Amino acid sequence: MTETILVVDFGGQYNQLIARRVRECNVYSEIVPYTKALEAIREKQPKGIIFTGGPNSVYLEDSPTISPEVFEQGIPVLGICYGSQLMMHLLGGHVCPAPEREYGKTEVTVDLSSKLFQDVHEKTVCWMSHNDYIERVAPGFTISAHTDNCPAAAVECPERNLYAVQFHPEVLHTQEGTKMLSNFVYRVCGCAGTWKMDSFVENTVRALREKIGDGKVLCALSGGVDSSVAAVMLAKAVGRQLTCVFVDHGLLRKNESEEVSAVFGPDGPYDLNFVRVDARQRFYDKLAGVEEPENKRKIIGQEFIRVFEEEAKKIGRVDFLVQGTIYPDVVESGFGGESTVIKSHHNVGGLPDYVDFKEIVEPLRDLFKDEVRKAGRELGIPEYLVNRQPFPGPGLAIRIIGEVTPEKIKMVQDADAIYREEIANAGIADELGQYFAALTNMRSVGVMGDERTYDYAIALRAVTTTDFMTAESAQIPWEVLGKVTSRIVNEVPHINRVLYDCTGKPPATIEWE
Repeated sequence: MTETILVVDFGGQYNQLIARRVRECNVYSEIVPYTKALEAIREKQPKGIIFTGGPNSVYLEDSPTISPEVFEQGIPVLGICYGSQLMMHLLGGHVCPAPEREYGKTEVTVDLSSKLFQDVHEKTVCWMSHNDYIERVAPGFTISAHTDNCPAAAVECPERNLYAVQFHPEVLHTQEGTKMLSNFVYRVCGCAGTWKMDSFVENTVRALREKIGDGKVLCALSGGVDSSVAAVMLAKAVGRQLTCVFVDHGLLRKNESEEVSAVFGPDGPYDLNFVRVDARQRFYDKLAGVEEPENKRKIIGQEFIRVFEEEAKKIGRVDFLVQGTIYPDVVESGFGGESTVIKSHHNVGGLPDYVDFKEIVEPLRDLFKDEVRKAGRELGIPEYLVNRQPFPGPGLAIRIIGEVTPEKIKMVQDADAIYREEIANAGIADELGQYFAALTNMRSVGVMGDERTYDYAIALRAVTTTDFMTAESAQIPWEVLGKVTSRIVNEVPHINRVLYDCTGKPPATIEWE
């Protein structure tokens, strides 16, 4: 059985970050809602348990809680923020509103003799976010860290392997947070660190081969990172028993349809059946005159299903349908934890009824995006596909404000290609979380070649982010923006103005629609 750290979710906004940080220590982690924690502990027999933060106060009647039985299992527990307060509350300590709320970067003084703080500086900066505090620690616990305003910033009972921190070690603002989580995973829980991508890929391919046997497999291939990695994994497992259907809706970035076909088509390195459907005109006809973003999304989603269904009928009955579901899809859809549902994902939570098949296969369901990329590299997928920029399902339709037309698509494709090329030439691509060009619906007066023009404005977007939950506008060098601007207005017809989006997330989203 894979050694596991169980992350018990009490509604914290950073639950995925905790799981990711643990996996960065080469230990598998999984998020479960507090309501199912004891059941999951018995089933998975984890090496350790982490309680997440949460927005509630532990002393209120309707706040999330857990049976104290969890502390009697002999399994190490680390409580974070709300999780630390809940541990104290359940074990006989006292939690109450703090005289002074702490929020943001705070200097914490730690006890270096604690296993949790081995190799950490005695004074270290941590991220605080709490209205309540531990006024009295539970019997048997000692204080192992404090701040000027928080006398019990960390407490512990080493004899029972119970640890609690008031701050958030999982966020990057906590300077030595990764070291603290590593100490918990290795020094307290005794993990060996065997969760590595090469063994994951090898084991998953073997398991898929055994599961599928001589069955027929169908995959909807978008050309994105998730579906590409899932497809190659299946190709390695079952070869030509797999059919990949690539629906070209005409809303991809410049040359991407050709790139996907080159990798997965008959001249590519993978032994599979590849069907490319040129459905560009169908999508353009459906989108004609449509301006509202959500309507565009629905039309594209519904038409994709229709096209895919038509192709699936030609293939006939299949045994397995492949989906590129990844772990954040599961968690954000409310299936992996207790946090608020952020968005509904089309490939989570229900079996599609438009294809005749027996079972869904989701080989990437347990992976975060960065882990999917690592798996892709292990599988030998070309770097330009593995490291592909995040791209929305509806494609460029949501990077074109207002009505989508073939002419506008070509404008944004060409502008985006120039932008990406110059970012690469400047050597700054790896510093950015996401960057792209969007076509605004604004037209303005310009002068080109001594003539008055009345044309469109392109907006450039670039952000830095680690988790895509929050993002800051990237400070692209002015000479790079100047070169991009000059090339776009000179090389892309009907563009006479280029803007740069300086807004972070929040208040904006990363995409434009």
